[in-house]
Amino acid sequence: MSETLSHKQEQWDVVIEPKTHLLQLNLKEIWRYRDLLQLFVRRDFVAQYKQTILGPIWHIIQPIFTTLIYLLIFGQIANIPTDGIEPPIVFYMSGITIWNYFAACLTSTSATFTANASIFGKVYFPRMVLPLSVVISNIVRFGIQFLLLLAFMFFYYFKGYPIHVSFAWLFIPVLIIMMAGIGLGLGIIISSLTTKYRDFAVLLTFAIQLGMYATPIVYPSSFLRNTSYKWIIEINPLSSIVECFRYSLFGKGTFTAGDLAYSGIFMLVVLFIGTVIFNKVEKSFMDTV
Repeated sequence: MSETLSHKQEQWDVVIEPKTHLLQLNLKEIWRYRDLLQLFVRRDFVAQYKQTILGPIWHIIQPIFTTLIYLLIFGQIANIPTDGIEPPIVFYMSGITIWNYFAACLTSTSATFTANASIFGKVYFPRMVLPLSVVISNIVRFGIQFLLLLAFMFFYYFKGYPIHVSFAWLFIPVLIIMMAGIGLGLGIIISSLTTKYRDFAVLLTFAIQLGMYATPIVYPSSFLRNTSYKWIIEINPLSSIVECFRYSLFGKGTFTAGDLAYSGIFMLVVLFIGTVIFNKVEKSFMDTV
């Protein structure tokens, strides 16, 4: 009798319950685990360069060398125009900066289940915390490369090149959120599928490489305006984001409000689909991963 009364008097601080439907995000629970989110953000950033000599300096070296290669191949050899953006080095660096952020978010979030299975099997926390931590930690990398881009822009400004400063710069955070949303949505879709089909992890590597050339990173959208395959750029939701990013920085770019609306709708759709699939796989992925 006494044991029955004691059970009735017990008060639990946290009650773990199964999700009742696939669209349940439980944002309040994610907010309650914000300290864990911060811990994962720090882990993702520190672990990436824990056993390297140069550490975060690689964030600077990589875009510089990539820009120089693109400048030689696409600028000098292929002679592809930069839509009036001068000097060409800032054109290529701007594309590399925003593409690197998207590619990093997509690649890292796509390994959410397979890379963290050991953690998921030992302790409970909202699983969505991990892909969110990846998106946030990569903002640090983007910030470093964006500051590098600004440094080059001001350097060439003192060399006589004009610099475009306008209220359009305030739209850049919105573009970054859109890039993060698309990367997160596609990433959690792929992470859910790779629990059963590991082939998707291999295909992702090729998809990112091909996707860069289907996005106006090394060429402007106007370069393909009169070609028969311009539709590839038009259906790519990342194209308008990259073009708008360049327009915000340099005042030159080919996009419309409809293009950005299409990108925004695409982001919402992939986040919706990703949430549904993620919540479904989350219940049973430990049996297959």
